[in-house]
Amino acid sequence: MIFSRLLDMLRLRSGPQDLPAGSGLAVVLAVLYLGQGFIADLVLGESDAAPRSIVAIALQFVVITALLNARRLSPRIPQTISALSGTGFILGLASILVLAQVNPDVQQPGLALVFFGLFLWSLAVDGHIYRHALSITMSLGVLIAVLIFAANYVVLRAIFG
Repeated sequence: MIFSRLLDMLRLRSGPQDLPAGSGLAVVLAVLYLGQGFIADLVLGESDAAPRSIVAIALQFVVITALLNARRLSPRIPQTISALSGTGFILGLASILVLAQVNPDVQQPGLALVFFGLFLWSLAVDGHIYRHALSITMSLGVLIAVLIFAANYVVLRAIFG
């Protein structure tokens, strides 16, 4: 049931309000989402994927929590965290599967296009979730997603180089 709702979110057909309101699901999905960094460490052989994932996800959660609190929508926090974690986990696994196919000795434009498409889709999905959670337009939701991505880039570069 939860998985089908997350798939609907990935298809932009449902929002975080369609997930259970309790914080239990948010915690479970957030742990899975954070654990994805450790999966990336194993699959991709990147020694800092897990810490990078933890910092990036923490920043995303802090920003959306602050925005929801600022708009006096704090009861929506658990469902929003659940939605971001569940969809982020699924998209992250898809990205890991694509990146695991990379051969640095061979040009793979098709693979690069697939990865870029996943990246754009993740911004659209996050924007869709923000739209529902914050009761804003889709364009503002995508703008927030892009700004959070940019903030993550700056913070991760500052911390990890």
